[in-house]
Amino acid sequence: MTTEKFTVDGSQLVEKVKQLIHQGNVRRVRLLHKGRPLIDIPLTVGIPVAVATTLAAPVLAALGAIAALVTECTIEVERLDE
Repeated sequence: MTTEKFTVDGSQLVEKVKQLIHQGNVRRVRLLHKGRPLIDIPLTVGIPVAVATTLAAPVLAALGAIAALVTECTIEVERLDE
């Protein structure tokens, strides 16, 4: 398992998480603000991207609300090794 971190502005948060979901090899996405976890999104590997996006819709709505409150945050991504 590989872990990556991205720092994004609040306005870019939802779009970046959508990109990560579409990549398909992402196992978990965590949103951190000042080092503290705000939300943890586990993703099931092997489900089609369209299904993953549909299941993640409520989470993306929550991320939109968080994005309105923070100016900058870190996205921590766990990927499966290929």
